[in-house]
Amino acid sequence: MTELPEDLLPETAHPATFPVLPLRDIVIFPHMVTPLFVGRPRSIHALEWAMEHDKNVLLVTQKDPKTDDPLTEDMYDMGTLGQVVQMLKLPDGTVKVLIEGKVRARLLDLDYTDECIFASLQQLPDQESDSPEQEALMRSVNNTFESYANLSKKIPAEMVTSIAGIEEPGRFADTIVAHLTVPIADKQDILEEMNSLLRLEKLLALMEREVEILQIEKKIRNRVKSQMERSQKEYYLNEQMRAIQKELGEKDEFKQELRELEEKIEKARMSKEATEKATAELRKLKMMSPMSAEATVVRNYIDWLVSLPWKKGTKDQIDLDRAEEILEEDHYGLEKVKERILEYLAVQALVKKIKGPILCLVGPPGVGKTSLGRSVARAMGRKFIRVSLGGVRDEAEIRGHRRTYIGAMPGKVIQGLRKVGMRNPVFLLDEVDKMSTDFRGDPSSALLEVLDPEQNNTFGDHFLDVDYDLSSVMFIATANTLPAIPGPLRDRMEVIRIEGYTEEEKVHIAERYLLPKQLQTHGLKAAQVKFSSAALLEIIRRYTREAGVRSLEREIANVLRKIARDVVKAGQSGKRFQVGAQQIRKYLGVPRFTFGVREEEHRIGLVNGLAWTEVGGELLNVEVTILPGQGKLTVTGKLGEVMRESAQAALSYVRSRWLELGLEKEFYNRIEIHIHVPEGAIPKDGPSAGITMATALASALTGLAVYQDLAMTGEITLRGRVLAIGGLKEKLLAAKRAGIHRVLIPKENEKNLEEVPMTIRRSLQIIPVAHMDEVLDEAILGSFPVPVSTDNADYAREPEKSVHH
Repeated sequence: MTELPEDLLPETAHPATFPVLPLRDIVIFPHMVTPLFVGRPRSIHALEWAMEHDKNVLLVTQKDPKTDDPLTEDMYDMGTLGQVVQMLKLPDGTVKVLIEGKVRARLLDLDYTDECIFASLQQLPDQESDSPEQEALMRSVNNTFESYANLSKKIPAEMVTSIAGIEEPGRFADTIVAHLTVPIADKQDILEEMNSLLRLEKLLALMEREVEILQIEKKIRNRVKSQMERSQKEYYLNEQMRAIQKELGEKDEFKQELRELEEKIEKARMSKEATEKATAELRKLKMMSPMSAEATVVRNYIDWLVSLPWKKGTKDQIDLDRAEEILEEDHYGLEKVKERILEYLAVQALVKKIKGPILCLVGPPGVGKTSLGRSVARAMGRKFIRVSLGGVRDEAEIRGHRRTYIGAMPGKVIQGLRKVGMRNPVFLLDEVDKMSTDFRGDPSSALLEVLDPEQNNTFGDHFLDVDYDLSSVMFIATANTLPAIPGPLRDRMEVIRIEGYTEEEKVHIAERYLLPKQLQTHGLKAAQVKFSSAALLEIIRRYTREAGVRSLEREIANVLRKIARDVVKAGQSGKRFQVGAQQIRKYLGVPRFTFGVREEEHRIGLVNGLAWTEVGGELLNVEVTILPGQGKLTVTGKLGEVMRESAQAALSYVRSRWLELGLEKEFYNRIEIHIHVPEGAIPKDGPSAGITMATALASALTGLAVYQDLAMTGEITLRGRVLAIGGLKEKLLAAKRAGIHRVLIPKENEKNLEEVPMTIRRSLQIIPVAHMDEVLDEAILGSFPVPVSTDNADYAREPEKSVHH
């Protein structure tokens, strides 16, 4: 049995009171001398109290080291009663103390005072017994500790020898566990074990686990070390291999790649400038490390240069008859475009080398502008590439990015040429009017060089940094509206306008192209479904309102879907369907649009005008009513600024003709005039309704009706001249659709009648007019009270010089 120190309590049965020193992250065992740094005020007071009395202090470990003021539940109930050997106060207020553990002690009660914590405790001596089992355990523990020390490398050999000389089993176990790097909970568990035999067993199990972990760590370290040695060995051998290959004159992978690039440069047939640039870049690449980022950029640049079609191109098929046949096969109408393509092929046959034409097809949606580009390529035997410019707002999309940027690439033009692999494709620039501009540049300005035949033979892409010849490329641009294209860009293109289709053309397109395509799409056969011309006209007139044929194709598909459903539902694949005008209403429901809307009776103050829209022409009614008032003019119907000014000009003209119209000289001072254009939710603008408003004003003021089978269009001046307008074909188509018989057009537009289909000209009586007096003669039903005269100098004085913009 271990003898207790004389200065400690000789009797373990009676509790004694000592100051408490809570410990963080350490467990102190008996016979263990440990230096401690103490900083908490209560702990310092506990040490001072111990120094003033018997130097004894109770050492108890905290469960949570983060707790600053531990309570009873925050500390283990078993500790070590120790004695202060030496105490030193440091300048920062903390205390360094050397303490020796004496005996185990169990806490019985804690007393918290203002200065420190006192505890009543019971001392617990070791329970030891001499037995062969204990001797065997001590040997096993000693051997395992030696293994642990060998693996850990943190315990000196002298310590192992010193511990082996301890004979008391309890002290032997306490000394060993104090040197183990194990969790605090495991050390506390051994501290709380009073029986030395059981303590040795717990210690043996704990050390065997730690030894196993250390062995695994050693294996991992050895494996990592061997892998590192192996990789270093492989690197060394690879370097030796490279050196041997260099001596033998053989090439490694990088050298082989450089050789392939050199061969590609020789075979690419590039321009002199591009060849010199590629050779210089290859020379730089040879001096770089193959794994460097710069080498990747240079490799990518050379790849782009050698993969472009510098000389490779397709040979044009100069067969005008075949080309015309292909164009007619793919598209109905569009005579101007077809004629221009055939002219180009004819010149190509004579000259052999001609700069590619730059065409701009302008027209409403759905008339076949985009698909026409593909047909042109097929007719000429060229490759076709399409690039959509809708929404493009970065100049680099056209010219490319400079190579200094990460992920830099050439622009869409160079990308398209590389993709198609030919230097002379048909290049379609779709939706060229939909480009926008922001802080990244103006792509429409970047297109100036691309679409200029005098400049595009030296087109400079930022990425390539060498000139590329685009003169053999045939560019075709498409747009819906011409004003949206900047003037300088518009000036570089040959503009071909594509107007909307007539009803007859739409019927022909539906029968020849749309119906066969949709029948195949919906799994139906031509023998199963027959559309009459009346059915197609019903769809065109009452279910679509467009210049093209997209909506017409959708409605045909709608009908065929319902027919397909009937076929599947009835299980009669051989049943035939005859689709007439009546069946169209059954399949498509209530008509969406009205057709042939015009007044049947001649009315006062109501005139049929004609307007142009992006989807074709429209009939535009103008209404005028006269109210009592003081000369106010009201214009309604969501009209634009130009149209409002046309209304003012029309009123000024009518006021200037008061005598010829049989009106009083000051008639406008006693009335209020209201001009309204129906469908007020739709914005309207433009000067072409000028003569329409003047005629409506004259009718309302004189009380004479206007012919309702007549429509008109034209801009009016203050002197009554009728000026030219645009969109004549679309307006005449709208007049025919509405059931109009006579149309008044400006005399200056008479030359444009050649563009109008003969079927439209034959179905309408088209009357050119040069002056407003002619318009009133044709439009007003009856005659004015006073014959019309233009010689009254008092109110119709002609200006000395007239300017027309």
